[in-house]
Amino acid sequence: MERWRNKVAIVSGASSGIGAACVRTLVGAGLTVVGLARRQERVEQMRGELKTLEQRSRLHAIKCDVTQESQVLDAFQWAKQHLGGVHVLVNNAGILATTELSGAANTQPIRDTIETNIMGSVYCIREAFQAMRQQELEAKEQQQEQEHLQEQVQEQGHVIIVNSVAGHQVPNLGPQLPSLNIYPATKFALRAMNEIYRQEFQRHKTRVRVSTISPGIVDTDILPEQLQDVIKQHMPMLSSQDVADAVLWTIATPPNVQVHNITIKPQGEKF
Repeated sequence: MERWRNKVAIVSGASSGIGAACVRTLVGAGLTVVGLARRQERVEQMRGELKTLEQRSRLHAIKCDVTQESQVLDAFQWAKQHLGGVHVLVNNAGILATTELSGAANTQPIRDTIETNIMGSVYCIREAFQAMRQQELEAKEQQQEQEHLQEQVQEQGHVIIVNSVAGHQVPNLGPQLPSLNIYPATKFALRAMNEIYRQEFQRHKTRVRVSTISPGIVDTDILPEQLQDVIKQHMPMLSSQDVADAVLWTIATPPNVQVHNITIKPQGEKF
């Protein structure tokens, strides 16, 4: 992790759950972290709860709804102007609508899920990659100017996409529980996008890596209220910290290692 110390990580959906756990874990590992969230005040509160003044100085809260392209552009521009760019993106923001795919008058919740889970990812990953690519080009130019430097330019970025086991198979929760509606389809899309990004990053001859983390059921507030009590009673769950630990392990792997996907499930999960 030493090569990431004092580098900049941007985490979307940073106000709670997996995003908040990733923020705390990355700050603890020595990175400067920008937490993007619609509920900016929660990230501000998290900063106040960090153990040391030095850690608190490395966490920045930016109000950002990832479905709004202009807000994403502004957030990444802020990171460039004030912190010099971005080296790690944890693309985490996501929602799960309470509706049925075949239900009546469900256009808005379905649209919101697609806009957040897919288009929000497109905006964030695009801006992160453009920044990482530029940083890599600048590092190579600097190396060429200083011919005595023999070390190879290390990777200038790693994109982590927080996915789900629902992006690999559609869980059958049974007729007693609410429908997952469009949510698995958006996660299948992220799995396909991960491979497209890998190919495109190579096409541009960068060393930027992209990985997905696909957890099983995680104890977060993404779950609709009618699901939470039933699942907690009858199904094992991961903690948000379990996912954050997987993120940290992924970015800590050597630069020549392409971690394509990590699937983690709670022991005893039924699907």
